[in-house]
Amino acid sequence: MRHDPMLAIQADLLRRVDGLAGERGHVSALRLHDEVDQIRHIARAFHLDEVEGLAGTLESALSLHGLGPVVLSYLDRMREAIGADRLAPLFQPVASATVVPLRA
Repeated sequence: MRHDPMLAIQADLLRRVDGLAGERGHVSALRLHDEVDQIRHIARAFHLDEVEGLAGTLESALSLHGLGPVVLSYLDRMREAIGADRLAPLFQPVASATVVPLRA
């Protein structure tokens, strides 16, 4: 089985976006700006132009309006641009895991 480095990059970006979305309301504007900047840099390095553009626009929105509901809509759009639907079989959030009780 071959390892596709782009899948690893997409999974990392998806983890970052989901992490920010999960911390909504509990992350400072400065930290959010730094995390979005990292996402933008990674997207630029791997030619994920749509993700880079969305991250750049979100950074601008944060500078003008601060934290607010607009953040989640941008994170959702970034998630779609990363290709979350293609990664779904490879990347399952911990919250969606099911617990199977052990029988004695």
